[in-house]
Amino acid sequence: MIGTSEAEKPKLRVVPTRQSHWCTLRHTCWWGAWEGRCVRKTLTAVLILLGAFFLIMAAMLKFYVGPGLLKTPLNVDTTTLLDGTATLGADPSFPVKATSITRADSDKSDSKVIVWANSSCVVKDVDDPPNCVDADDPQQRLLTASTDTFATDRVTALAVNDRKYIGADATPKEGLVNKFPFETKKQTYPYWDDTSGKAENAVYQGETTIDGVKTYHFQVVITDVPAELTDGVEGTYSNTIDIYVEPLTGDILNQTQEMNQVTDDGANFLTLSLGFTDAQIKDSASGSQDNLDKLKLIRTTLPIVSLIVGLLALIGGIILLRTGLNRPEDTEAAPARESETV
Repeated sequence: MIGTSEAEKPKLRVVPTRQSHWCTLRHTCWWGAWEGRCVRKTLTAVLILLGAFFLIMAAMLKFYVGPGLLKTPLNVDTTTLLDGTATLGADPSFPVKATSITRADSDKSDSKVIVWANSSCVVKDVDDPPNCVDADDPQQRLLTASTDTFATDRVTALAVNDRKYIGADATPKEGLVNKFPFETKKQTYPYWDDTSGKAENAVYQGETTIDGVKTYHFQVVITDVPAELTDGVEGTYSNTIDIYVEPLTGDILNQTQEMNQVTDDGANFLTLSLGFTDAQIKDSASGSQDNLDKLKLIRTTLPIVSLIVGLLALIGGIILLRTGLNRPEDTEAAPARESETV
């Protein structure tokens, strides 16, 4: 307008546009740097959750999974080889070898009891015989052969005589039969002896090492027990059995015996000196060490590692949480303002 004074001219007013909370949050979470509040909160939550997860895992491994492993598995299938010498009557002594095959019957076993089928054979070690020979072997190398069915508790290893497991024809047994309990103690245990037909005392003797594996030594001493030596022949039976047990699993790594059977008239019927072969001892110790390593991993190493990782993650999450609570809200540089002309 002509003649309008400077004071009367309309003025432009700049009105800043407010930035919405969503815009700020979007900028922080999606486009911000890693030090932003959203990332810190996410990291805090992740660390706390991971910490709780690993602490729960440590407790489960230590108090549930680990103890659950101390139970005889249902897939056991072992062959034990022994050798030694024997004397029949007044004849000269001769070398012998023995084989004991023990298999678990998983179909008849359950969560508490395991059923076993065992076959054993002792032969004269002449002309490289097989593990067992027939009764009509032309060289008469068979000394004894037998089969047996029995059941034991999967943890304590004590005999179970419930007929639903072993049937009506099986011979009832007492005490330990083919292994010692998990976490074997330094104490006397009842140990089944087939010849005497009862459980004898297996007395703790001390510790010894077999191929690097610690074992507990137990000894059974049987002296002049009346026994039927063979069909129609009565006499007495004596035996000294030394058993070397890996204490955590209860596995027998070596066993020796010095047996003597004498007729009622004082004549020697059978003298037998028998023990695990050197190869069998080495194999038993190696297998036992493998089992110990696996048990140590699950029962000790993994729980400790899980505990440490869980504590570190939980402490880290708590520190981030506390510092976040004590820290002013993150601010960011104000974006360029938009102007409106009124």
